[in-house]
Amino acid sequence: MRTVGEFLKDRKGPIQSIQPDHTVREALELMAQHNIGAHLVMEGPKLAGVFSERDYARKVALLGRNSSDTQVRQIMSNNVISVSPKQTIEECMELMTHLHIRHLPVLQDDQLLGLISIGDVVREMLAAQKLMIEQLHSYISG
Repeated sequence: MRTVGEFLKDRKGPIQSIQPDHTVREALELMAQHNIGAHLVMEGPKLAGVFSERDYARKVALLGRNSSDTQVRQIMSNNVISVSPKQTIEECMELMTHLHIRHLPVLQDDQLLGLISIGDVVREMLAAQKLMIEQLHSYISG
């Protein structure tokens, strides 16, 4: 099973992030523009939190708040669970499943290296299973 670091080496494109003083509406517009479900919230080079569609649904929409008047810092998840680049994709799946989370920032020495989503994990697990099936098929058929 590949490590998170190996996965991130193959990933293309920048890490999508926002600042805590952005409005929720701005964050949602950027998420829609980039077709993503969460933003890392950064204060300079430091990870301050994660803002996700779930945060919006539970802390803005259900509470009747206005997304244009609410700052991301007011509703973001600040107790961020992260992983290191040495952890495996399988470990990420176990962590995400156990904690019911969909996004894991990847940190090394408090430096942000990337973000891994549940979709990334599922694709990696499917690719690993496909490879194993092909290897077993090859082994069986000689």
